[in-house]
Amino acid sequence: MTAYALLLEYDGGPFVGWQRQASGLSVQQVLEEAAAHLNGGTPPLVLAAGRTDAGVHATGQVAILHLPGDLPPMRVREALTFHTKPHPVVMLRAALAPSGWSPRFSAVSRAYRYRILNRRARPALEAGRVWHVQGALDADAMHAAAQGLLGRHDFSAFRAAACQAKDAIRTLDSLDVARHGDEVVLTAAARSFLHHQIRNFAGTLVQVGLGRRDVAWPRALLDGMDRTKAGQTAPPEGLCFTGVTYAQALDWV
Repeated sequence: MTAYALLLEYDGGPFVGWQRQASGLSVQQVLEEAAAHLNGGTPPLVLAAGRTDAGVHATGQVAILHLPGDLPPMRVREALTFHTKPHPVVMLRAALAPSGWSPRFSAVSRAYRYRILNRRARPALEAGRVWHVQGALDADAMHAAAQGLLGRHDFSAFRAAACQAKDAIRTLDSLDVARHGDEVVLTAAARSFLHHQIRNFAGTLVQVGLGRRDVAWPRALLDGMDRTKAGQTAPPEGLCFTGVTYAQALDWV
């Protein structure tokens, strides 16, 4: 069997998330059923760098699968992209995976983006890809507040109740907020994140941006470690998994 690394993008709107579920269509299911065409009709297991939730998008998801023979990575990329149609899942790149490599455990950093459309009019072209917030947001205040969350902490205040991680200790490398016209965009990077952590950051920082809370509030929440006192969990459609960094470079084609 040959191990292939895959770089893919998808629109999370039609899916129950990355992972197979008892009901509903997942990205993993679409990809495994597409790969069955290269595996004698049997869907192979496909594992990813991160399990995105229902409605969350990806432009830089990374996965691995094993196939018989020694097909060129370019052929695997093209075949999978063909067989995932008509679903919004596309292979951008493929590579031979190094021995012992894992898209999840070999990762040294993951990056996400959260988009907020900040105007009175609801989205038309970007519906399903942004969180629409009508009230004027102070992006500079949101960015200043976000800097108090950087570093290694117990992020219990920003963790989903259903999070399965054994603890809430994480190291947040960056969390930036900037305005781009009508959009306020959050970008975050860390080796790993807790379930809903970025969406909870977004929901909390919006309260600062609206002037309802001061810049010091998110850091006080962090220190208090009480999820019930933080902001709402922002909706999934604004979130996008944008990339993974590995210490070992992959020969993408």
